[in-house]
Amino acid sequence: MVRAALKSLLGRKLRLLMSTFAIVLGVAFVAGSLVFSDTLSRSFTALFASTVGDVVVRPVGGQTVDGTPSTRTVPAALLDELRTLPGAARVDGNVNAFGVFVVDKKNKVVGGFGPPAIGANWTTAPAGHGLEGLSITVGHEPHGSDEVVLDARTAAKADYFVGERVHLVTAANRASLTPRLVGIADFEHGGSLNGATLAIFDTATAQHLFLGGKDAFTDVWVTARAGVSQAELRDQVATVLPASVEAVTGDKAADEAASQLLDAISFLTTFLLIFAGIALVVGAFLIVNTFSMLVAQRSRELALLRALGASKRQVTWSVQLEAFVLGAVGSTLGLGLGVLLAMGIRAFFARYGLDLSGQPLVFAPRTVVAAYAVGVLVTMAAAWLPARRTSRIAPVQALRDDVALPESALHRRLLLGAILTVLGLGLLYLGLFSNAPHGGYLVGGGVLAILLGVSSASPVISQPFLALTRASYGALFGSVGRLAGQNALRNPRRTTATASALMIGLTLACTMAIVGDSAKSSIDKSVADNFIGDFVVSNVFGGPFSPSIANRMAKVDGVERIVRERYAFVKRDGDRQGMAATDPAEIDGLNLRTPTGSTSDLRDGTVLLGQKWAADHDLGVGDSVTLQMPTGKQTYGVVGTYEDNPLVFTPILTTLKTLTDAGFPDQDNALVVFARDQVGVQHDLEQVVADLPIVTVKNEAEFAQGQRGPIDQFVKLIYALLGLALVIAVLGIVNTLALSVIERTREVGLLRAIGLSRAQLRWMITLESVVIAVLGALLGVVLGIGFGVALMYALRDQGLEVISVPTSQLAVFLVLALLIGVLAAVFPARRAARLDILRAIATE
Repeated sequence: MVRAALKSLLGRKLRLLMSTFAIVLGVAFVAGSLVFSDTLSRSFTALFASTVGDVVVRPVGGQTVDGTPSTRTVPAALLDELRTLPGAARVDGNVNAFGVFVVDKKNKVVGGFGPPAIGANWTTAPAGHGLEGLSITVGHEPHGSDEVVLDARTAAKADYFVGERVHLVTAANRASLTPRLVGIADFEHGGSLNGATLAIFDTATAQHLFLGGKDAFTDVWVTARAGVSQAELRDQVATVLPASVEAVTGDKAADEAASQLLDAISFLTTFLLIFAGIALVVGAFLIVNTFSMLVAQRSRELALLRALGASKRQVTWSVQLEAFVLGAVGSTLGLGLGVLLAMGIRAFFARYGLDLSGQPLVFAPRTVVAAYAVGVLVTMAAAWLPARRTSRIAPVQALRDDVALPESALHRRLLLGAILTVLGLGLLYLGLFSNAPHGGYLVGGGVLAILLGVSSASPVISQPFLALTRASYGALFGSVGRLAGQNALRNPRRTTATASALMIGLTLACTMAIVGDSAKSSIDKSVADNFIGDFVVSNVFGGPFSPSIANRMAKVDGVERIVRERYAFVKRDGDRQGMAATDPAEIDGLNLRTPTGSTSDLRDGTVLLGQKWAADHDLGVGDSVTLQMPTGKQTYGVVGTYEDNPLVFTPILTTLKTLTDAGFPDQDNALVVFARDQVGVQHDLEQVVADLPIVTVKNEAEFAQGQRGPIDQFVKLIYALLGLALVIAVLGIVNTLALSVIERTREVGLLRAIGLSRAQLRWMITLESVVIAVLGALLGVVLGIGFGVALMYALRDQGLEVISVPTSQLAVFLVLALLIGVLAAVFPARRAARLDILRAIATE
């Protein structure tokens, strides 16, 4: 039986090639995602491990919730005391800041998105600036306020050479700097900043720029003497520290930093694996269909094996053995393709700043295990149903070639489909409209259950459409059309199984089209209803910018007033929350609607809360809220609530002084500008930030467009990834038609013998393909509209109030389905037209 199964498999190489390709694509996505994830993890773990001393002395609350430095520091006087410790070989103070952007000669920012733009001081510590192996390879270290050192990759990207003036933009009081490049730092033995940019100053300059001239440091490294462990040195250091400063081992500091960052970007791997799962589900439909047709075509062969003494179990497992071999081959090819895909993913993210080109790809054992487990198990599971059906075919029945399944099977599929659909609707409701834990998993499970339910029931529910198609084809295309319609209706199980693969891809595409269009429409409505002032000034990367910009803009002729806004992340009961701040004297400029309390009641040490957030947490006027700030836990009185606003999108609002007193830097995140003459003033405002490419000035229309931009990019990325599922679906149509031609070889020969031309035969097969594609598209569009509307309805309390169905995009999807149907039929139709008539008629 083993030899027979392998011989059968090798005898049908072309038939199984496209099925193997589906598994290859799915496994490649899984393997590529895991390789990229492991590479990302190891690169950041190694990077942070090289950026710490043996013991790190840091202020309590020295970092904000999002990992940026707070205003809390370590006093410089403490360093002399640390140097007297018996286990300390040396002590070095560090000054670090984020938001120090390098601008190239074309006035474009190097990097910006993703990895940080770091400013720091140069020290003579063993690790250079604190990066193991990083040293100045060209020029010399910086001295004085007019000198800077850049890392090699940043200098190359910006096209700067030693001796030239470097354009820097900071969020500090000096918004723009043009120091002279005196050195370039690089790794001696390979290494990378993973896309971050690094500008290094001398210590006094860094303290002046980033600490307001205070003689202090953001943290201090203590290097151990030979034979002294990190733990021993930490205990010695702890004895001389004040309560506001703490000491941790370098290993712990590195682990904390790496874990925080990797948790923040873990969504990348999850995101990619979700689409790998979609590809595998779509591929499974192709495998099921392929094995169903192959088993049906081989019924005589399998029956002969039964007649020669093979048991039902042996016949079933012979098909499973073929699936195992197919899965193993597909997994092997997918694993190799996955490495190439990981390289592609790495190159893709490098375009957005996450540059891992200096890191070798990590090929962990779990990647190999996952690739083979996924590929083999999916293929064998997909082949199990057709294999199981083979055991139910009686030898005599199969020898008569009478293998049609009873109609009762379709009724059972309808019942199973109904059960799965109802279950999916229940899970979808719990995930979207209840506070059940793990709502995302419930939504995903509900969507999958509904898709499988509709797919299971589709042979029954699609029969009216197939019957209508047969009649329409007959009226439009005559006998050729009737034949195409009859062929599609002859085996609705096969037709709908093929269409289901396309249905899944288009369902998700339609859902994302509705989500994207609704989100953009909601933004337009919110901006139109609530936009205040004449211009909004903001950072294109979403970060802070220098407070000096507001001071300069206030002097522009025609500007009446400027409202500053700042944003920060804090924690309440362990949960991360956004917090905004403004000047209470200017708060009326934000035009906040306050259902309870009043904006005039906002004072230092008090907060206003978003209406919905306050209701969810049972808070109101007169209550207090305790927040974890850099300075520790602080309690603030609630003086009112406010409705949604496009410029105050956080649930907590306080004063500027409250935020700075809590340890957050004195930096702005947005400015609302009121002016007398918009046209003339906008030009003058743009001139203020002409040398600051990170800062933009936008009117209402431009602000709305800027808010829509990220949504468009996200939806395009989704479409690109869903393209993989659509490619597999097209392969499914091609495979089904090709196998159908093989199955109907004799029928094709008879049609040709009675006068059907090659062109008519090709047209007949093309019409069959169009039926499959349009059926899948219609099911996908209907389900996509249902999922999209339900999702947006569930998010109506999150500010997404408008539900918009982009009919033009959905029409494009239907036209695309027609095109897919025509293109998918090219190869099978060409093969059918080239069959020799006499040989085809003689085929049994």
